[in-house]
Amino acid sequence: MGTTIRPDGSSRKQILLTACIFMGLAHIMYLKQYIKGAFLAFIEVLFIISSPSIFTNLRKMLALSGDKSNPSAFRLIDGLIYLIIAVIFIIIYILTIKNAVASYEDFCLDGRMKSQKESMAGMSGKAFPIFGLAPAFFLIVFFVVIPLLFSMLAAFTSYSESGEEKVSPNAFGWVGFRNFGKVFGKSSSWSDSFLGVAIWTVVWGTLATLTCYLGGMIMAVILYEAKLKTTPVFRAILILPYAVPSLLTISVWKNMLMGSKYGIINKTLVEFGIIKSSNEIKFLNGTNGMARAFCILINMWVGIPYFMLLITGQMTAISSDIYEAAAIDGANQFQVFRYITLPMVVYQTAPLIIMSFTHNINNFGAVYYLTGGGPNANIKTQAGGTDIFISWIYKISTTQKDYYMGSVLAIFVFAVLAPFAIFNFINTKSFKEGEL
Repeated sequence: MGTTIRPDGSSRKQILLTACIFMGLAHIMYLKQYIKGAFLAFIEVLFIISSPSIFTNLRKMLALSGDKSNPSAFRLIDGLIYLIIAVIFIIIYILTIKNAVASYEDFCLDGRMKSQKESMAGMSGKAFPIFGLAPAFFLIVFFVVIPLLFSMLAAFTSYSESGEEKVSPNAFGWVGFRNFGKVFGKSSSWSDSFLGVAIWTVVWGTLATLTCYLGGMIMAVILYEAKLKTTPVFRAILILPYAVPSLLTISVWKNMLMGSKYGIINKTLVEFGIIKSSNEIKFLNGTNGMARAFCILINMWVGIPYFMLLITGQMTAISSDIYEAAAIDGANQFQVFRYITLPMVVYQTAPLIIMSFTHNINNFGAVYYLTGGGPNANIKTQAGGTDIFISWIYKISTTQKDYYMGSVLAIFVFAVLAPFAIFNFINTKSFKEGEL
């Protein structure tokens, strides 16, 4: 095989084959890009030298079952790291092959081979953004991608320190789709709990979003139409629940709704003789229905100010000419609201309603800090009457330490919520037009 290439495109297969044989070989032999070729060849040599360690750790990850000296969790993490290194190398290899072919096509168009100086100038220009983004890329890989993959793969293992498995964290192994069968199978306490939590999570997300949105709209319309000098004062008062950290607000409400010995509401009712101390109202630890109702009501207290501010901003952006035209046509205030204000506000805030729904589906604090997921928790699965998926996953993973089951549920939540996130992203102006 000669080292000369023809500018008529007939040497394309020759370039492609040589680039596939060894990284950078085509750049050195045919394209006269010696520095780039040597650098690429050096990368492959490093990969070849480290390949025994890569294959050993991948084999350990596939076997997984470990011991105290080499726990299964470490095997899984090490295997993921080396797997990502191998994937990155393969991607680089493919890109170098494409680069060799592209350089040959440039040679065919120009009719001459670029000088070493021109080649280095072009390479430095293209490499600048790569080197600039490299630190962020590696941070994302090691602090986002690897933990995410570890959490997902845990669903296919017996990783648990208690519960049904009671496997040592040093020696858990692969179990395939067995864990998914527990959750989505029939005649299982896990499947029953899953169905109950799933229904309540959807109901919670829907009601928490709609009640806050409608409440915020009502307050925004009232304050906007009132035209009072004290409107800013009322608006500032209504913003306070949103300005105070939600954890603090929810904790205050939780203390108020406790039993008569400590809870202000029950204690007040007892002092006024409305109820007896033995008949205290169990707002949060009685029936599931009452606990769920108060979760929604207290979430309204926290969430209405946000939508009030949002909708007020949208209302002020509506042209006054439209309202003047409606008044000339004889429309009353209700008709103006129904046919002008409501459609325009909903149109502008529809993506935010969807985002709010996805937020409420994962609104851990609004439920867990108020009720702890209770009442009436299942002893085996830890699923309580007000548990949504995120709070249930937290309890399974921290209290019960059934990491594999928490991972199964996390994968399900991701599969459900990812389409909502993608839908919102692809419908943004920045995605469609490449600008803010």
